[in-house]
This record gives sequence, structure tokens and C-alpha cells, in this order.
Amino acid sequence: MIAQQAELSTQSAAEGSLELWGNISLGDPWFLALLPLFLLILMVRSRGRRDVAGRVPVLPSEHTRSMRQRIGWMPNVMHGFSLVLVVIALSRPLEGDVETSTETEGVDIALVLDRSSSMEADDLEPGRTRLDVVKEVVASFAQRRMTDRDGASDNIALFTFARFPQQLCPFTLDVEAVRGFLGEVELVRHREEDGTGIGIALAKAVAVLRESDAKSRVIVLLTDGENNLPQITPTQAGEMAAEEGIRVYTVFAGRFVRDAFGRRMSSEQLIDTTELKRIAEMTDGRFFRAKDASGLEDAYAEIERLERTPREESRFVEHYDLYSDFILAAIGAWLFGWLSAFTWARRLP
Repeated sequence: MIAQQAELSTQSAAEGSLELWGNISLGDPWFLALLPLFLLILMVRSRGRRDVAGRVPVLPSEHTRSMRQRIGWMPNVMHGFSLVLVVIALSRPLEGDVETSTETEGVDIALVLDRSSSMEADDLEPGRTRLDVVKEVVASFAQRRMTDRDGASDNIALFTFARFPQQLCPFTLDVEAVRGFLGEVELVRHREEDGTGIGIALAKAVAVLRESDAKSRVIVLLTDGENNLPQITPTQAGEMAAEEGIRVYTVFAGRFVRDAFGRRMSSEQLIDTTELKRIAEMTDGRFFRAKDASGLEDAYAEIERLERTPREESRFVEHYDLYSDFILAAIGAWLFGWLSAFTWARRLP
């Protein structure tokens, strides 16, 4: 009831000093000290009336007391209740309307994906190419990072590479745009486009992130092979990222590779991931190795956990005065007691 009445109350400049329950508080709680004094005055006044009435001789009666006599105490109780309401009103009851807003510094994340011909292998999930599995996992990662996760919305850009790097999507908060570009990523079609230019791709992402003013800048680079282009080595590109304060997470995806004779061999035997590990180490990132779809999901989930940004929560409170309701109730109780004392509850001295 109080909460409903507060909607019509006047906004107050007072602050709650004593919290009671829920969003109800008192602005001037020290007025509560008057309550014992007021009740003492009322008790003394009531006792004085009883003493006066005691001096009047009353003939003994065997009749039972009437209903009027039984509730003759009502005026005093209503006057006492009125004084209690007045004290509460003086204590300035308030209802607080609390609003909480969250501000979080987002992260600029560059997603760099290998689309070379080797991404056609189906060792992450039977019946699906590595690229298809990667696209699905990365799309889910982008969805979580860009849709107000824990109050944070990140800018994401999408890069792909084989022999040459390409920025498909500039930094954006539009998750549907990122998902749309991801859906269009395909394996290389021509031999002259094929290759694994990890260093070149990383350097391009660093160059784009260099223009970002975000406090936190991250690159997540996924590949299934070793760098085989000499223009920029992965280590050189990692040094560029470290100089710019860009953190790089590297992910190696794949369980098997083909040797020179076409035989299927374990990737751990034939692929050297030393440079990928060095890039992550020199930029304060981490290296992940995913042998199947579940491992790939775990890798991106761990990156998401590591890149959580702190939340800054601000609390704004508007107070509304409720004392007018108590004043009106006090007046009503006093008038009821006063009228009762002069009508049905009247006593002769």
C-alpha cells in the first residue's frame, strides 16, 4: 500500500539515514526519540481522568457491562495511535526508487582464421571440414562476446588468410554482420592462392588494431599448419603485437596431417607449433591445441573467460516523501478519537 501511494508522492531531496525494510527508510530517524515522551503524556492524561472519575460515588451494579462500556478505551487508543503516526511523519519516511546501471569497457577482438586447402580435412568432426567446424565455433564465440555478455559488448573484426590475408569485416558491434561474413568464408579455390601466411596475417591484424583506442586489444589466430611464407615470420609479427600491447591467443586445430607420401600422420609428429607458442608467450596470451570440435569449443571458451572485463556498477537512488500519508492518517485517527470521546464513548467526570 505504501509503495502504491509513493507513486503519487513528491520526489524528495532527503537521503535515507535508517533503512527499515525493502526500499523504505527514514530521513530523520532521531524524531523517534519523541515517541516515548508523547506516549507518557498520553498515559498521564488518561490516568488523571480515571482519578477524577474515581471520586464520584458509583452505586454497585450487578448488571453486565454494555458494549459502549467495553470499548470505552477507544478514544485514548486512537489518540495514542495518532501520536505514533505524527512521530513517524516527523521521522520523514521515504521510499527509494533504485536504478542500477552497468558500464563495461569492451574489448576489440580480431578473429584471424586459416582458410588454406588443408582446412578441408575432417578430423575435428567426422563428415565436416575443419573450416566448417571452426566457423561454427567462432560464430558462437562472437555471439557471446557481442550480445551484452555480463554487461560487455565487444567490437569484433574478421580476417582470413591462406597465402594472402584479407579483412572481411571491419570492427563492429553488429553480430549479424560478423555471422554473415563468417558464413561466406570458403576454402581457397586456386593453387596460387594456397599457403599458410601466419606472419603476414598476424601483421595485418596488428596494423588494423593499432588504430584502435580500446583499452584492451586482442587477436585470436587459428591455423592448422606452419608458416610457409618468408615475407614476415610469425615471430616478427608477434614482436609487432607485443610492442603495441596487443595480446595474441593462438589456436592450432587438427589431429592429423598428410606426409609427403600421402600417409595420415599425427599432427604432433609433423607440425612444429613452437612459433605459435612463442607468439602467445611474448604477448601475454596463450596457446591452445584442439584435436576435435569439443577441444576447439573449450579453447574459445577459455579465451572468453580470460578476456572478461571488470564491470563498473553505478547506483542511483531517487527518494519520495511518504510523510503526508502519515499526517493524514494521524489527523483521521485523532478526529475519530475526539468525536468518540464526545459521543458514544463520552464519560462523565
